[in-house]
Amino acid sequence: MELQAAFLAVFSVETLLTILLCGLFGLFVGSIPGLTATMAVALIVPVTFYLSDVSAIAAIVTLTAVCIFSGDIPTTLLRIPGTPSSAAYVDDAYALRQKGRYANALSTSLMFSVTGGLFGTLILFLCAPQLAVLARQFGTYEYFWLYALGLSCAAMVSGESRLKGAIALLLGILFSLVGLSEVHSEPRFTFGSEELISGIHFIPALIGLFGVSEVLRGLWSVGQSTTAPSINDTPVQTDFSVVRLLSEWYSMLVRRPWQTIRSCSLGTVIGMIPGAGADIAAWISYTFSKRFSNTPEDYGSGSEEGLADASAANNSSLAGAWIPALVLGIPGDSVTAILIGVLMMKNINPGPDIFTQPEQVTLIYSIYLSFIVANLVLIPIGYFGIRTSGLILKVPQRVLLPVILLFCIVGSYAISSSLFDVALILLFGILGFFLERYQFPLGPVVLGLLLGADLEATFVQNLTKDRSLGAFFSRPLAAALGIICLLIWMAPAISAGVRKVRQTSSRNKSA
Repeated sequence: MELQAAFLAVFSVETLLTILLCGLFGLFVGSIPGLTATMAVALIVPVTFYLSDVSAIAAIVTLTAVCIFSGDIPTTLLRIPGTPSSAAYVDDAYALRQKGRYANALSTSLMFSVTGGLFGTLILFLCAPQLAVLARQFGTYEYFWLYALGLSCAAMVSGESRLKGAIALLLGILFSLVGLSEVHSEPRFTFGSEELISGIHFIPALIGLFGVSEVLRGLWSVGQSTTAPSINDTPVQTDFSVVRLLSEWYSMLVRRPWQTIRSCSLGTVIGMIPGAGADIAAWISYTFSKRFSNTPEDYGSGSEEGLADASAANNSSLAGAWIPALVLGIPGDSVTAILIGVLMMKNINPGPDIFTQPEQVTLIYSIYLSFIVANLVLIPIGYFGIRTSGLILKVPQRVLLPVILLFCIVGSYAISSSLFDVALILLFGILGFFLERYQFPLGPVVLGLLLGADLEATFVQNLTKDRSLGAFFSRPLAAALGIICLLIWMAPAISAGVRKVRQTSSRNKSA
């Protein structure tokens, strides 16, 4: 009975029209660097006052799903991560664009975003109350190792030089320590600047490192090439169709079923941990993908496998974040924090009782159906975005570069209406330009800036509880995460030792 009522509510004209309009709005907002899914949801909140309960929830679900994918459009075409999680695979997506395969990159991202979203919905439907119990087991020790694991992954996928990756990671962590932290009463490294008391804002730094640095690289080489690549130069893209999109997705899914399940599972589990989110999910999934791939050398230079796995983890984490929000009333990320406010505005109180009260059960089923419909609607909306986004490549470079810079400035200023953030993107753009000139990866800088403050806060909190090293392994879940981190750090030494033993044994046999 409740399922039938939910079906009628989701497939009403009002809800379906809301999903369609929010999908188009999410495609526009997500394609502009700096305008994140959280901002899109925040902008739509006033409209939810005039929508029904189901339509309001469907609007939030659709916006987040579409924005996460559409953030891959500037990631692929302009090398500007549209969302923070896109930084995990920005080099692969842009490398595919440079090879004339931008439609392949975006279609892979689209279809595996849908795959991850549907998988996360299935887990949300089957295991929400049970998985919420696991999410409650995370304390400061577990969070410390989770943040350490995410940072370790950034250094491990840093291309040929892990040393340069580690240096870039430490640089990002250093930037994260600027300002007033959660565990210190005095601001640090502000040099008397009031704007830096709250720290370096993540989005302006992200846009500067990738977007402005790309503009500077274009200006540097403007004498050699005055025209951006055109889709007309790549005949393989001209016959790109829905049938081809679906066939390529099916082919990769059949070829790599277990890898896809692994990525979706990682994304869902990490997404349900409050405060973790799609950023860590994308990095960890990408790292696992590279570690167990038969072609790890392709990662960072145009790997569709890495792009598929990270995209699947991105969207599966969205559904995972709803698990603690619905079951415990604890937001899994910034979007679900807004969601809880909308639910309370509609006189709906998240918590364990939401699964037992008859009127609330109908709403829960409506959420499940909204996730399914939103992810299915993402396919035609995403295909439209892929087809129209190729027009960017026809714009001459002398026109495109100023437009990119304009979008970077507008996206950065929109965060807090601060000219200081505009100055930040320029400074980080110069930094990113020189880092890449000397072949230092930018991804670890981004993740260090994102997670460094959280790593420090949990570390200090743990030391406040117990100063012994063994305390970090005192809980089963913390011990498991800690051992995984240690194995990742020791993997190069272990591999080198194994190779040396094998070489020694082969010499002894030949002698």
